[in-house]
Amino acid sequence: MSINLIVLLYLLASVCFIQALKGLSHPTTSIRGNVFGMVGMTIAALTTVALIYKLGGTALGLGWVLVGVVVGGGYGAWRAKTVEMTKMPELVAFFHSMIGLAAVAIAAAAASEPAAFAIAAHGDSTIPGGNRIELALGAFIGALTFTGSVIAWGKLSGKSKFRLFQGAPVVFKGQHTVNAILGLAAVFFIYGFWDSQANIDFTLVVVLGFVLGVTLIIPIGGADMPVVVSMLNSYSGWAAAGIGFSLNNAMLIIAGSLVGSSGAILSYIMCKAMNRSFFNVILGGFGGDATAAAAGSTQQRNVKSGSADDAAFVMGNAESVIIVPGYGLAVARAQHAVKELAAKLTEKGVTVKYAIHPVAGRMPGHMNVLLAEAEVPYDQVFEMEDINAEFGQADVAIILGANDVVNPAAHVKGSAIYGMPILEAYKAKTIIVNKRSMAAGYAGLDNELFYMDKTMMVFGDAKKVVEDMLKAVE
Repeated sequence: MSINLIVLLYLLASVCFIQALKGLSHPTTSIRGNVFGMVGMTIAALTTVALIYKLGGTALGLGWVLVGVVVGGGYGAWRAKTVEMTKMPELVAFFHSMIGLAAVAIAAAAASEPAAFAIAAHGDSTIPGGNRIELALGAFIGALTFTGSVIAWGKLSGKSKFRLFQGAPVVFKGQHTVNAILGLAAVFFIYGFWDSQANIDFTLVVVLGFVLGVTLIIPIGGADMPVVVSMLNSYSGWAAAGIGFSLNNAMLIIAGSLVGSSGAILSYIMCKAMNRSFFNVILGGFGGDATAAAAGSTQQRNVKSGSADDAAFVMGNAESVIIVPGYGLAVARAQHAVKELAAKLTEKGVTVKYAIHPVAGRMPGHMNVLLAEAEVPYDQVFEMEDINAEFGQADVAIILGANDVVNPAAHVKGSAIYGMPILEAYKAKTIIVNKRSMAAGYAGLDNELFYMDKTMMVFGDAKKVVEDMLKAVE
């Protein structure tokens, strides 16, 4: 295979990746986008194997590459096939961590054997200055992405007793100063590696990246995890692009840049949706105040509660119903039951729409994926900016497992979520809220929506409650 054909195939793979991103921008084209992505990655992987062979790769070396492709691809396919919808954010964090670790491993191999990667001439271990900076930066960002993603995985999982893996922020005095010192030290040793190509400098850059990944993510609470996921997605892309420059691999550069830039844009969108500062996100200086988040309200307050039959009667006699899904719906796996309830209401002449908050769930687009899995018609699903104006005219807003994204406290100065755009469900004529209990959301705040006179609480598992509503709707 000629080098011109290899370059052409890499270009074709890059076009597929661009089309994949374009397709994934909307639910109706997401399947086509995924197909483009799979085709592009297949072309890139096979072309890379051909390139290794062309550069003199041995049969043993190619065999190890194919083993890696089979084992890694098989494990990834199995995990994606068997993962529960509620565990999807943890899987995404795991994948990000593997990308970061791969970047570190490739950079370390290239730094120790530059001739094998065509960075230096055979018999000469001197790496050009520009490549040294690229390798060190790629390794640093990859190391940061790896440990940061591991911490995010632990916080998303919520099962570990290890303090750093718990959802509450881990803060200490002088935290930002420590992060600044670690960052400056990394810059110093990157300069040292560029100046002398000393292995100790490269090693320290990687170690500092591992440590900074931990210290940047631990002060971030569970409420901010959607932003963290998109931010780490961006970091993993830039790590891959940095290594691509070092290896003079156009495919890595283009693919990494696409992931890095799209992840950064998504992070910015998430920040706007949560009223966070984009630069604070980058520096790890965001997340709710630990004390405020843990406090909540200890005052006992009365709420109006009802049964699934009561809720079904109200919805069955309404003209318009807006459904607001949240993470509790995903936990209960109630998306299929909700679709059936919506279909039955529609048969009765009720207009049903779904309202999606950008950060509902625990990763960007979590609720969209959840509803798509249940084959909810796309024309019934609306984003926050498109649906908010309709809550005031809606007869019923039914909140299923959501909390902070509908909390009117976002309009109250001094609140921990003040300024955060919310779904304005409180404007509906009647509000039905399904929760297991009155426990606070990730932000640790009482939700005034639950105590309004027009709100009816229906306690219980979302799937069972919705199924009971479905039976009761005549």
